[in-house]
Amino acid sequence: MRVNQAQFMEEGYLIIRNVIPADKLEAIRASYEILVERQKAIWARERQPDDPPGGVWETHQQPRLSHVEALIDQATANAVELWLHENTLGVSRQLIRAPELAVTEMMLMCNPVRDHPGGTGWHRDFHPATQAPVEGLTTDLQENGPGYVQWNIPLYDDNVLWVAPGSHLRSNSEAEERQMAQDPQAPLPSGIPVALNAGDGVVYTNLIWHWGSNYSTRLRRTIHGGHASIAPPLYAHIFSPVWDQQMSFCAHLSPAARQTFERMAQLLGQQRDLLASMFRAIVAKDEDTFIHALSALRPGEEGRMVCLALLSKVVMRMRALSRPGVRSLPRAERAKTTGLLGMLDFDENLAGRFSPAEVDLLWQRFAPLDARLQADTEQHVSWGRSRPSHYIVNEMPANFEVADFIASWNEQIVAM
Repeated sequence: MRVNQAQFMEEGYLIIRNVIPADKLEAIRASYEILVERQKAIWARERQPDDPPGGVWETHQQPRLSHVEALIDQATANAVELWLHENTLGVSRQLIRAPELAVTEMMLMCNPVRDHPGGTGWHRDFHPATQAPVEGLTTDLQENGPGYVQWNIPLYDDNVLWVAPGSHLRSNSEAEERQMAQDPQAPLPSGIPVALNAGDGVVYTNLIWHWGSNYSTRLRRTIHGGHASIAPPLYAHIFSPVWDQQMSFCAHLSPAARQTFERMAQLLGQQRDLLASMFRAIVAKDEDTFIHALSALRPGEEGRMVCLALLSKVVMRMRALSRPGVRSLPRAERAKTTGLLGMLDFDENLAGRFSPAEVDLLWQRFAPLDARLQADTEQHVSWGRSRPSHYIVNEMPANFEVADFIASWNEQIVAM
């Protein structure tokens, strides 16, 4: 299956017809329905005292199976192997300019038990407090292409998703800002619905404005997940895989699929090794090793500063994990402390390679950059589900490049 990479870069999404061929659709539906029942049983057991009997299944506006791989057996392995097919992984390979990709999250989005009109509200899948300003991300996207793409693949006809074509390449317009302030759960003038038939797919960048428009009780089983670069020359900063820390699910896969996931896990380990090497060079103020590692992640000059901004968030979470008592907390509490559940295993692996004192010193090296990424006053992100912070939404720091970052290692900034 050939796709138009130029169109994807221009519009921020592509509709792919018949991602799941008609003769495979019923088998995939059957497997996912088994997984839904398994997850519903887990939610019922984990419900809180004031929850209804079904727990999350009855309370959430969009019940979501967040780790499909943890629910499969040999009979339902096709739910995971779908992510390795030419119509999914093969398409992502054409869109991401990197030699090796990994499956990131493997999820399923379901209908709620009662209507939730307005859904999520318009949003981009990022926040400057955990990633980088819009300007840096969009410039990096245009220069280096996407490091990550995500998918919606409905098993039944689905028109829930809306997108604003081209919004992934720019900051918000004044009209969009006014709309967000007035009603983030109404159609944007720039938005269009994405109408998908059962088995179709839409692949899109997380930077595009999009909206889960109406979570109704109409039957919905929409597969959601993505693929990301896992090798130089493109560090994918979003949604690092978590499955590689618990790979027992691979025993249920075909030999070819198992081998593919094992290869992905090996490359993920090499990526962490590269980042650890870079961080040790920064601690030691070893400029040559640092530049070599950064060049492996971003061969061109454009995008290197946003890469450092993204890495500063990794170090921030490593530092949170290195505080006394944090690693002994239950997983959910550790995730809350570090700020991003999807990166927890990745961050813990890196943090475990450094002593708390080394992590503190590493953070001191990044603190001057972090200070320049923040404003004196609280910044409000206009899109839905987002919280205010001091991190600047749109603009990257002015007159601050890689050489300035290196020079700043000698600045004295108090790390908060």
